[in-house]
Amino acid sequence: MPQTLNVGSRSLFVTVTAWVFIVLAAMASVSALLQNAEVASFLPGLTVVGNVQPLPLLTGLLMGYLPWLVGAGLLVSLATLACAIGLLLRLEWARRIFIALLVLAIAANVAGLWLQQEMLQSLVSNTLSRSPLPPLAADVFGGFVTAARVMAVLVTVGACLMLVWIIRRLMSPSVRQEFA
Repeated sequence: MPQTLNVGSRSLFVTVTAWVFIVLAAMASVSALLQNAEVASFLPGLTVVGNVQPLPLLTGLLMGYLPWLVGAGLLVSLATLACAIGLLLRLEWARRIFIALLVLAIAANVAGLWLQQEMLQSLVSNTLSRSPLPPLAADVFGGFVTAARVMAVLVTVGACLMLVWIIRRLMSPSVRQEFA
């Protein structure tokens, strides 16, 4: 019977990271499955209703490929779940793919921030141009919008920095030795 030798001891960081991402990926998979059902049920209604105004560049592109994007979200969440389980089992392929998925998550966060800023700007400019608010009230509303936009940037940058920290830890020699 072959013997299995563990080169490194199991670190708490890898175990906690794996369990956190197992829970998050399971919740994301359920959410993505519900979103797929929602898009499938709403899609015929979206094609019938015409847009009064054209959507901004990225928003219009995303709405055109919405079923594919929601399906890709389900695929990524299921892949994250599988890799997080593999990370818990200390499988090398799972560690490498998990790192790639974290890089993909960073790119998606940055793209999502751009989309959020684009949509918020479009929504606020359209709403304020048609509203009968006095200029002073519109300025107060604009201040709240600016604060929300800054907070969105800070939260996104913080989440991306945390993902970069996890990637760096997963690539450290001591963690790589666990997967040998």
